[in-house]
Amino acid sequence: MSGYFLYHSIGTFPGKAARMSEALASFSALWSAEDDGQWPAALGLRQRFIDLWRGLIDAPEGTLTTAENVTTALYSLIGGLPDGMLRGKRLLVAADCFPSLHFLLAGLQSRFGFTLDTVPLRPGEMWVRDEDMLERWGSDVGLALLTLVSSTTSHRIDAARLAAHGRAVGSLVVVDITQAVGVAPFSLKDVDADVVISTSLKWLCGASGAGILQVRPDLIGQCQPELRGWFSQDNPFSWDLDRFAYAGDARRFDHGTPSVLAAIASIPGLEWAIERGVETISAENRALAHAILAGADALGWTILSPRADGERGGSVMLRLPEQLQPAAAIANLRQQGLFCDARGSTLRLSPGAVTAPEAIDRLFAALRGLQ
Repeated sequence: MSGYFLYHSIGTFPGKAARMSEALASFSALWSAEDDGQWPAALGLRQRFIDLWRGLIDAPEGTLTTAENVTTALYSLIGGLPDGMLRGKRLLVAADCFPSLHFLLAGLQSRFGFTLDTVPLRPGEMWVRDEDMLERWGSDVGLALLTLVSSTTSHRIDAARLAAHGRAVGSLVVVDITQAVGVAPFSLKDVDADVVISTSLKWLCGASGAGILQVRPDLIGQCQPELRGWFSQDNPFSWDLDRFAYAGDARRFDHGTPSVLAAIASIPGLEWAIERGVETISAENRALAHAILAGADALGWTILSPRADGERGGSVMLRLPEQLQPAAAIANLRQQGLFCDARGSTLRLSPGAVTAPEAIDRLFAALRGLQ
């Protein structure tokens, strides 16, 4: 795996296969046991996942729950907000947000009565500037969706500054930390966000389907999610059809029987990231990213990510020359044991724990050979 540059996608760590196998085999044994202990044990493991996530981002107890992905997390939130928070207002988002969230919001605006306002890139620039978000962000913005690190350029916003502005003008601030968490330090003690959404993939090396939704304590009580079910209650086993009542904490954003397998499969990755330390992971990533930047300069290729460490996430994006077909280039690299991907002409390189420094030399030797 020394040629692995896909931490913006799935992510891996030394010993991942063994630790995940152990976690899933243990779950298989308890779930198949001929007794009545399955649900207490499974929900205990789900709680372990939630507690690891809380510790990772310094979230207060009772403010975080599971979601399938960032799209369902955001939908669950919007479907629970009091009507006056969004109706008749703008919902602000940058053009370099995760496309899935934009697709969702574009489809919801007429139903929930908000206007989706997408801040564009300046001509010739590759990411939306913080200054352009701030200039567009007035008191008529009911909610702003911030992408901590872009999946197309690895640009990192100044989330603390933007969130502080949102608080000053009375907007709800939602931060998508998917491409940052685990490689770029993030704490709710530093960023005054109302809501955080993420998955456990990428730098946390988890499984698909293990997303999270974290909501500020005083906002939770104002929300009545329309996607609700028996697990939205304090006591899921209260089955009185006329006495449904939301749980007082983030469990109100739960609904039907929860999916536990993805969370359990993601615990090894979360534990590894916490054991290793985000600061250590970040430092190791920066050293590898610097080597990639130097290699790109030597090739004369356009770098699509910020050069400054404080403005960049864990990835470095390069523009493939026009004569190279992206699919063919990726296939050629794969044959040489070098794993990355492309979005159009953008080559995405994300080095991490298993990426060897010598693999960067091999990568650029291979890229020179493709020209």
